[in-house]
Amino acid sequence: MENSILIDNMLEEDWDQVREIYQEGISTGNATFQKESPTWEAWDIGHILECRIVARLDDKVLGWAALSPVSSRCVYAGVAEVSIYVGQSSQGKGIGSKLLNSLIEKSEQNGYWTLQSGIFPENVTSLKLHSRYGFREVGRRERIGQLDGVWRDTILLERRSSAVGID
Repeated sequence: MENSILIDNMLEEDWDQVREIYQEGISTGNATFQKESPTWEAWDIGHILECRIVARLDDKVLGWAALSPVSSRCVYAGVAEVSIYVGQSSQGKGIGSKLLNSLIEKSEQNGYWTLQSGIFPENVTSLKLHSRYGFREVGRRERIGQLDGVWRDTILLERRSSAVGID
């Protein structure tokens, strides 16, 4: 299976499958503060067009990753936030690694020098994945938001490019 997985640009036609995977992550309670997946239009506005990818096996989307700008201020134009989700039936097969590695490459091709990710401390798998790709913990954001009436922390991770923004 691994050899036939294609990392490809995300298309609007992928949205139903992408949304289903996103909803699976939401349902875990440890992937995001979101309570429901947005419409394509709302999601599209908030994510960088050049940095949206999916992992495909034939016509099935197994996972997805995308970047969102962290600020509209020009000084932060090269800083983006990572979202990465792998469908429950596809976890543990290296798909997250393929997606994150490809997303890092795309980010650098498009001028991003810093990637960040806020991850619930309970999401150990995601923390380990990010660490393998050069993300480092820069802090713990305590009680940053509530999920189902419970205050939750996030671990803030950051990856600085060694190829972009080094001058």
